[in-house]
Amino acid sequence: MVRIAIPQPSVDPEYNGRALPPYVKALEAAGAEAVVVPLDEAQERVAWMLAGVQGILLPGSRFDVDPQRYGEQRIPTCGPDDPARTAVDELLLQEGFNLRKPILAICHGAQTLNVWRNGSLIQDLQTAVNHQPGRTVVEAHPVEIRAGSRLAGLMAETDSAREDDQAQVNSSHHQAIRVPGDQLRVSAVSPGDGVIEAVELDSAEHFVLGVQWHPERTWAESTLSRAIFRRLVREAEAWQPPRVEASAPASATRK
Repeated sequence: MVRIAIPQPSVDPEYNGRALPPYVKALEAAGAEAVVVPLDEAQERVAWMLAGVQGILLPGSRFDVDPQRYGEQRIPTCGPDDPARTAVDELLLQEGFNLRKPILAICHGAQTLNVWRNGSLIQDLQTAVNHQPGRTVVEAHPVEIRAGSRLAGLMAETDSAREDDQAQVNSSHHQAIRVPGDQLRVSAVSPGDGVIEAVELDSAEHFVLGVQWHPERTWAESTLSRAIFRRLVREAEAWQPPRVEASAPASATRK
């Protein structure tokens, strides 16, 4: 069984008790073991934990991303940030990109991924589309999947596909991606307001997908949600450490 690292969602124990179990259950249902990374661990301990995982999942959070991280001043409607979660996320992202481990980022995790890749966020959405209908709503609004994306390939495998390349998703966020980060391409938008709902790394060799909605909450109802988690697990099963090219013997370089 592959092991997927997931940080505690926040420093709020009550929120973690409510939010973390659906991620763990979704990973287990997809055939993986969740390795929960506490936010108060020393960096050396986190590095040791990450050495034994084959994939990374960045979950949602009740906190916002600090706007100073993308060069903006905080507006009054932007909530507080979570420095402990930020520090662990950065360690996990560094591990994932250095070793090309597959990454799935959800809601706050997708926003963190985008900012870590030098993108920016909308601090507070002002739109007619309801992006905060509640945790129990399965189909909050449609998303339009971009043709040729990894996400389009996943949707094609499910019964969520429609002729107009749209799928219904749940949602729970007041922030969103404004400018995609380096090598991140938009793979889904909300057609009603143009809000970016998913990004993915523009790379055939490295699976990195960020979705603004919450597939862990709709695992039982949505084939697209199940496909997303199963793809993360399949990518983790196939992961191999990057090969390090051996240096040529000194004699071979002499003329």
